[in-house]
Parts: sequence; structure tokens; C-alpha cells
Amino acid sequence: MDHSPRRTKDVLTLIKNPDLVERRRRQIVDAAVELFIEKGFHKTTTRQIANAAGFSIGSLYEYVKSKEDILYLVCDAIHEEMAHHVTEALSRADEGVKGLAEAIREYFLVCHRMNDHILLIYQETQSLPSQWRKRVLENEVQITGLFVNVLANLSASGDLPFMDEKYIELAAHNITVLGHMWTFRRWFLARHYSIEDYINIQTRLFLGIDSLTGTAPPKEEA
Repeated sequence: MDHSPRRTKDVLTLIKNPDLVERRRRQIVDAAVELFIEKGFHKTTTRQIANAAGFSIGSLYEYVKSKEDILYLVCDAIHEEMAHHVTEALSRADEGVKGLAEAIREYFLVCHRMNDHILLIYQETQSLPSQWRKRVLENEVQITGLFVNVLANLSASGDLPFMDEKYIELAAHNITVLGHMWTFRRWFLARHYSIEDYINIQTRLFLGIDSLTGTAPPKEEA
């Protein structure tokens, strides 16, 4: 993972140096996410995580208190990476509907690249204590909120005149769920569509424009 967990202070540690905690937890997250994907959360032991991260089991427990803490840090890091890429797409995209199409495109590509990571979150979130589970769900809502803000701005500017305030939040959830749908239904969809096909078709259905050009596709002649 390229981006470290945002909430390292939420997970108790015996180490006083915050920079060291962040670096070591990044190592733990990198090791754990591969093991969780390969073996599943319940079949992965903290000793296996420690070995993969290059720690002794005693050292591992200086930075986290339980395997559930590690799962939370993994989920947090995954959400951070997804939010980072969407925010970057929004910051560099042109204004207007084309910018929204670029953000949707980047989000779908992130879902494509992080297919196994997203499945991990959905499969294992219930293994977290309630306090961590609540935070993971908050992270999901924050990513959706990035699209809420864009849709609200486009609605206010007149670029999306059909996007009534009543529908903005639902539309934002539709975008995030469509990204996840590629993950959940990839076993079927990938047999019929490339990720580029999927992005273009979904963007046309949602916005009526091509995701690459930001323009409406040409009408077919009768």
C-alpha cells in the first residue's frame, strides 16, 4: 500500500515515537493485507503477520494489541488509497461534467486494481469490534461524500440541471456501488466487458457521455 493509515492514534501502542509507529504499522499492513487476501482473516495468525513483516511476535504487539487492530489498519489503508486517487482525479480534471466523468473513471480503475482489497473489506468487516466497524463504515461514507460534493456543485452551476438536491446523495451512492459491482460481479462481467468497456457504458448510462472524451456518443443512423 502506498498510503499509511490515517488513524494510527486510535490503535493503542507502547511506542512513543509517532513516526516510528507509522512506519512500522505500514510494514504490518503491507504484510497483513496479502495474508488476509490469501488465507482469510480467521486463518491468518499474528505470528504469520509478524514473520512476513520481519518482526518478532513480541515486537508486533508493541504496535498493535490484536489481530482485529491489524484488520482495522488494513481497511483504513485501503480506504485511504481509494480516497487519494479519487481526490487526485478531481483536482486535475477539467471543471464541469467532464471532470465528474474523469473522477468516476479513476474511481472505477481503483476498484479494478484493488479488487481483492475491496472484497477483503466486505468479507471481513464483521470480524471487527463495533468501534472499528463503525469507523470503516464512516470511511465508506467519506468516499461517497467526495462524489456528493461534486454532484452538488455541478447541480448548483447548472451543469447537471436534472440532478435535484433530493437525488444527489443517492446518485453519489450509485457511483460508489457501481465501482464495487465490478468487484463483486467481475467473475461474470469480465467475460463480456473489459474494464474500459465497463467504465464507458456505466458513464454513458449515468451521465449520457463518454468517459474518455466527456462528450455524448454519436447517434447511430437509422
